[in-house]
Amino acid sequence: MMVWWRLFRGLLWRIVFLQSSHENVLTEGNFSFIYMTPLLVCERIEKIYESEEGVKTFALRGASFSIDRGEFVSLMGPSGSGKSTLMHLMGLLDRPTSGAYFFAGENTQAFSSDKLAEIRNKNLGFIFQSFNLLPRTSVFENVELPLLYDMYSDRGRNFFDMFRGGRTNIKASFAEVWRGGGVNTYRQRVMDALHSVGMDHRTEYFTNQLSGGEMQRVAIARALVNDPDVIFADEPTGNLDSKSGLKVMEILQKLNDAGKTIVLVTHEAVTARHAKRILSLADGSIVADALISNRVFADHERELVK
Repeated sequence: MMVWWRLFRGLLWRIVFLQSSHENVLTEGNFSFIYMTPLLVCERIEKIYESEEGVKTFALRGASFSIDRGEFVSLMGPSGSGKSTLMHLMGLLDRPTSGAYFFAGENTQAFSSDKLAEIRNKNLGFIFQSFNLLPRTSVFENVELPLLYDMYSDRGRNFFDMFRGGRTNIKASFAEVWRGGGVNTYRQRVMDALHSVGMDHRTEYFTNQLSGGEMQRVAIARALVNDPDVIFADEPTGNLDSKSGLKVMEILQKLNDAGKTIVLVTHEAVTARHAKRILSLADGSIVADALISNRVFADHERELVK
């Protein structure tokens, strides 16, 4: 019976998967070829900032490339090259001046602000150089924040209402959501995310009680808790010592090994080589796109060379 169930489950998964937006079937004569739609596609993306005096600054100039599911890509370049601007556009934190950006096969130009916010919360994870954790709030509460936002969005509430009244109101909001949202399921998701970064023993610690490396690992757990399609990491090791930075890169590599798509922004050549592919930027243009032949593996190193 178990064998038949496994066969049926596999067939059902295949049918559903074939009809999803992630996979396409191309027929050529008597043969059919299955190919995956790239997760992220940029077509001639430009971003121009214009001052009050009418002076235009080109942050991006005609960037075109695609990223498939499961890739680990570094956006590398010096300060002012446009790499962070590109990440913000890919992370739907900003819109391009011209060109087209496709996420999972859909042109994001037509997305409303609410749609963009929903995708950012459910499908994208962000890790920043400055951690961006809530102060005077526990590790557990920081990681569950995206889940709370999700619950409030589904109920049509204003997420920021929970912050009026301070930490007491935040706790009350958490309790209310848990009563109606399946406490065990959501608590387990938080604990699983913390366990994946080795921080499940610090759940009740406040963020100001953590080291820089621990804070970044909590930030990674927060990015993982909604099981996003892609994680954007903007200079995640920039504020860390070499050993803590190496631990962060080890976690990112393990996440990618498990199938997670990672986009890393860095100006450091050695850090970039922890990925599998490097997009090099200069003056807003992509000047090189290459697979990495001499990849660095974090679990083989003693410290992160900067």
